[in-house]
Amino acid sequence: MILIKAFLLLLLLITVLIPFFNVKGKGIVTFIAILLNTLISSYFAFLTFLGEKFEFILPGSIVSGLIPLRIDALSGWFMMVINIVFITGGFYGFFYMNNYKSQKNNLSLHSISFVFLHAALISLCVIQNSIAFIVAWEIMALSAFILIIFEHGKITTLKAGINYLIQSHISIVFLMLGFMWMAFKTGTYDFAAISTYTATHDSSIGIILFLCFFVTFAIKAGFVPFHTWLPYAHPAAPAHISGIMSGVIIKIGIFGILRMLLLIKPDFTIIGYIILIVSLISGLYGVMLAIIQHNLKKLLAYHSIENIGIIGIGIGLGCIGLGSENIILASIGFAGALLHTLNHALFKSLLFYTAGNVYLATHTLDIEHLGGLIKKMPQTTLLFLIAAIAICGIPPFNGFISEFLIYNGLYSWLHEAKLASLVMIIFSILGLVMIGGLAMLCFTKAFGVVFLGSPRHQFKHEIKEVPFKQLFPLYLIAALIISIGLFPKLFLNLMMKPVSLYTGIQQASFIPLQGPSFDAIQSLSYAAWGFVLLIGGIFLIRKLATRKRIIETSPTWGCGYIAPNPKLQYTANSFVRSFIKLFKPILVISKKEHKLHGIFPSEETHYETHPYDGLEKQLIDNPLKSYKSFMGRFLFLQNGKLQFYILYGIIFIILVIGLPLIYEKIIELMNFFKQL
Repeated sequence: MILIKAFLLLLLLITVLIPFFNVKGKGIVTFIAILLNTLISSYFAFLTFLGEKFEFILPGSIVSGLIPLRIDALSGWFMMVINIVFITGGFYGFFYMNNYKSQKNNLSLHSISFVFLHAALISLCVIQNSIAFIVAWEIMALSAFILIIFEHGKITTLKAGINYLIQSHISIVFLMLGFMWMAFKTGTYDFAAISTYTATHDSSIGIILFLCFFVTFAIKAGFVPFHTWLPYAHPAAPAHISGIMSGVIIKIGIFGILRMLLLIKPDFTIIGYIILIVSLISGLYGVMLAIIQHNLKKLLAYHSIENIGIIGIGIGLGCIGLGSENIILASIGFAGALLHTLNHALFKSLLFYTAGNVYLATHTLDIEHLGGLIKKMPQTTLLFLIAAIAICGIPPFNGFISEFLIYNGLYSWLHEAKLASLVMIIFSILGLVMIGGLAMLCFTKAFGVVFLGSPRHQFKHEIKEVPFKQLFPLYLIAALIISIGLFPKLFLNLMMKPVSLYTGIQQASFIPLQGPSFDAIQSLSYAAWGFVLLIGGIFLIRKLATRKRIIETSPTWGCGYIAPNPKLQYTANSFVRSFIKLFKPILVISKKEHKLHGIFPSEETHYETHPYDGLEKQLIDNPLKSYKSFMGRFLFLQNGKLQFYILYGIIFIILVIGLPLIYEKIIELMNFFKQL
């Protein structure tokens, strides 16, 4: 307890001192604060993997009562994920924000918000008091809002931030409804009362309560149809904040869902099917919209929705396993979800950081203006490629391991499936296959158009690789991606304790990891890495064998084009034209083109496509349009004439005085008639 109080005071002192440092000093002090928070929280998190549990009681207030802090293996897992992303993101951001030295005041607020965001996310993993949880949730939302709108001079950035803030507070409404319900029924704000109450009441109460919380956490996580804030906030924020938002902020929504499953214990079968269906829709819809994007960071943002869907599929399978008392299915589902949470935090943060490198070098994220960056930025290209392979679930990297687990869960469900379950399994497998296939299409397009070929636009400045110091945290993330792919069982065994909270398996050896299908994970990993080493060996032998030979170069046949032009290359739009034509009824794409006339037109042709989210149009834009139209009918009240405003004031005063008198007379009349 003394350690926690001392740490909080130190954290407060650091944030107070940040404005008094120069730009470099702000970055150093901010990173020190993140490092201290990481060291203390990681200490407790690591011990939970060894079977320890911790409980601290803070004094609280008259309103909240005592505030319990409970750290179990689930808290420990998410604390470790948060810390990994914040350490790498903070280090990367230290160099990234050097490009904004002129905005000294903004940097102070940015640094303080960064520290508060980390502290709030860690707090949400351990706080088990409703009032304190809401306060920490609000601190997280406001800190993230300030970080998103760092470049608030841009109208699009400001709109994205306000959009995020509004939807964050919509999620808080549902969070407060659930907590108020429980406080009214139990008389306490302690999370432990939620378990006691739902255990002694009908299962329908548990389902309704869980769905109330699910909406809260689904908005934060970005499940469809609660995802519309995410594709705007991620691109608007600085690159390191985009990586942190995708890596951990949306994951706090996953943590909330998993925590409520432990507390409420609803009808797991019904809840499992609901989560599974929502997740399949999210995964497919997210990747389909990602494919048609032209902004690199917006493309990555939609892939966050896709991967949240994959995590949700794992959670859904785990719930169905618990509902059917299939411990193997439950273990595989939750293990796949938790591992993919870590995996996505790694490769998605790496993708956003490399996108940040591209932006710093070119000052644009428009894919149609890029190309050939492999020649100018070879290290960024390699790091982006590693992350792209990982996110597509291709061996030998970490994304393959977690997706393999989820596939295993679907196939293990087949053994006891009835007709209805069998239909669900088939659609789930097809959905997961489509998600993986479409992700490969998307990142083939992104990598090919951005890094390969020839430049599509002539920049006025020199394009060059960022310094190695800025690349160093990216290499650390890549090393973790490779390590999980190379030693999957080591990381799967770390998940024994978090998964056992749901399944009740407490043995030293994790039972689901003893089957032949899981032995295949390690074998596939070794085989994939062996193939990589074989290819590397062949290239090395070729280089050694030809090092003394004279290599002659000459032009190749140009297929009739004697003057090649960058415009002859595939554009991002033409690369996925077949996909767009196939799914045209689902996608919303507006076109702008300038048609040419004559055989030898003197003007230049111009053609643009602008993708849009169809669900956002139906669920947000159209209702807002109808609301504005309805409210527009009352504009005559605001006519700018002083006498009318005085009249409104007089009417208001009359109503305030008169309504109570009228109410009193009505009560007297009712009493009179009762006496008759």
